[in-house]
Amino acid sequence: MSLISQMPAFKISVQSGELAVREALAKLQDNLTPLSLDVEESGTVELVMAEALNNVVEHAYPQGDPCGPIDITCSHARDGLHLTVVDSGRAMPDGHTPLGVAVDTDVAFDDIPEGGFGWFLIKDLAKDVSYVRVSRQNRLSLRLAVAIS
Repeated sequence: MSLISQMPAFKISVQSGELAVREALAKLQDNLTPLSLDVEESGTVELVMAEALNNVVEHAYPQGDPCGPIDITCSHARDGLHLTVVDSGRAMPDGHTPLGVAVDTDVAFDDIPEGGFGWFLIKDLAKDVSYVRVSRQNRLSLRLAVAIS
């Protein structure tokens, strides 16, 4: 039996808020158990998804806005994991993801920016990253080259 048939596609739904990222990551890792990801692959999935989900919680549903749904779908294919994150929060500025360029850290400690690393990590570690806004929903899709058969 191949790895592809060992893990059916699945969907995770959480409500945005303080514990949403932690809850979603735990559910995601539980559902990925059949793939027997090694430590590096598991870490890549967790890092990329933590950055993407933190962006949803912080920017799509910022503090003061009502909480809302965050849905994650995941399927496995020969070329890795295909993940889609859908939320009903605020749209991305200018209708697209930030460029995700590396932040210059060769500066004085006080001059290192507080944010800006997340999209660089997502775009560096994930493939086929795309974002669209459809019917008042944000849809971020990406592929992680893990558990490749």
